[in-house]
Amino acid sequence: MTRARSERHIFSFEGGDKLTTIGATFFVSYLYHRHVDSTHRNWASIKTQQSRISTINKSEKYHRVWLTHIDSMSETNLNRNTLSLNGATIKKMAFALQQLL
Repeated sequence: MTRARSERHIFSFEGGDKLTTIGATFFVSYLYHRHVDSTHRNWASIKTQQSRISTINKSEKYHRVWLTHIDSMSETNLNRNTLSLNGATIKKMAFALQQLL
C-alpha cells in the first residue's frame, strides 16, 4: 500500500517547526512586503495567511536565523511553492531582508 502524502518535513534548526508551519516562501514573501516593498503581495493568495502571519508575529526571535538558513536551501525545493516565486527570487528577497533586520 502506498501513502497518499509524504511525511511533513520539519526544518532541523531552531524554530524550524514554526517555519515549517509558515512555509519558507510565505515567510520571505510576507516579510518582504512588510519591510521592503509594500506592493509585493504574492503571500496574500494563501487562504491560511492569517494563521501563518500570527505564527510569524509570535516567532520574531527566529527571523534572522531563518533568513540565513533560507539562503542555504535548495532552489529546486524553494521552487515548489504556490506563490509564483522561483527559488532564486526567494533567496534574493531573503538577502534583502537580512540587510534590513
